[in-house]
Amino acid sequence: MLLTAFGAVAVTFMMVMYALERRHRAFVLAFACGCLLSSAYGFLASAWPFGVVELVWAGVAVRRYMDAGSRPDSALPR
Repeated sequence: MLLTAFGAVAVTFMMVMYALERRHRAFVLAFACGCLLSSAYGFLASAWPFGVVELVWAGVAVRRYMDAGSRPDSALPR
């Protein structure tokens, strides 16, 4: 029950940060953190393919965060 609640909170956080990421690049980094939390849930729930995919998405999000820092404005393009 506690693991399920953790997973639900992690995925909800991740999706909210994804929805907000065009507002500021900090939300992209927060999305990466949400992906890491979701990955942890996947491994804890013995759903390792989900854990691996979320780990990859975390890496993609960190890369997007770093790339967004090289732009003159702090928002991502629409």
